[in-house]
Amino acid sequence: MEPFTSDQKSLHRKAMEDQDILSGQFWGELRVFLAVAKARSFNRAAEMLGMSHPTVSRQVKRLQDLMGSQLVVPTKHGLIFTEKGELLAQSVCKLDQQLFALSSGIKSKAGEIEGVVRISITDALSSIFLAPSLEAFSREHPKIQVHLKTPFNITDLKENQTDMMVGFKSVDTGDLALQPLGNLHFIPIAAKTYIRNFGLPTQENISSHRFIQSDFYSARTGLWDSWLDLCERGTIAHFCDHPFAYGMLVKSGMGIGLLASYTVLEPSSVPLNLDARISVPMYLIAVRQRLDSRPVRLVFDWLSSVLGPTNPWFGKKLELNARPSAYDHGFRLLFNIDE
Repeated sequence: MEPFTSDQKSLHRKAMEDQDILSGQFWGELRVFLAVAKARSFNRAAEMLGMSHPTVSRQVKRLQDLMGSQLVVPTKHGLIFTEKGELLAQSVCKLDQQLFALSSGIKSKAGEIEGVVRISITDALSSIFLAPSLEAFSREHPKIQVHLKTPFNITDLKENQTDMMVGFKSVDTGDLALQPLGNLHFIPIAAKTYIRNFGLPTQENISSHRFIQSDFYSARTGLWDSWLDLCERGTIAHFCDHPFAYGMLVKSGMGIGLLASYTVLEPSSVPLNLDARISVPMYLIAVRQRLDSRPVRLVFDWLSSVLGPTNPWFGKKLELNARPSAYDHGFRLLFNIDE
């Protein structure tokens, strides 16, 4: 026999019928605390929030008093967050993301499709492929604002705090949606100036040549082995982990670099036949819940088409003669090359 019945209304109240606000009276302080946690500085947090330093410091102190726990310890070297402070910061950050997603979804359902959609994507893909395509997308959806961000973490969408990211690692989690895109092809490239100074690199003379290396290519997973073997046979001239600067070092003739295939559009670039052709699958990863928002879904579908396998630069096979006019134009604008 069941001990309770549905007509015992006092036992079946919904949360919205409870007039207590369980989190306490410090929602404003939590927002300030989150800014301090992200900035790791009272001064920078004050600038972010448009407040004074004393106001920010006072609100964090009030939050600590209300919670009865030390969250932040100011030192002469900066702020140190206690274990409880770090835990609270991570929790408030997740709540902030959920509130942003909820508010964007409400806006998009209220009438005309509008909202901000945040994308984590590498600078090169963003500049060369998305920027030239964004004009047509914006004409069709003028009130959708795309926020392109350089990823903090190229393998973890949640760390980037965006709605979606173009990544290079498959994920298997229920709260994330995964869309396979095309393949990003990498080949050794040298500038014409390098070849004039050092000669054309071949397998036979590779020990006399110079390379530009990057931590992005350093993992011994098997994928980069052909490139790593070349570097070991030659001399590493410089290291560079900034993608744009890496390309500029190669363009200036400082050494041979491993670059995406579309850089052959740059007139000074010479693709090298050194048996090192590497293809990396790309994925579009999105917060599944955010795809219920119409603006996010539209941007997701747009990205899938721009960076998908129908784009000849990202097909299954390496193609060095692909020159879609829009992308060609974007590359030439980026490097100030005459049409």
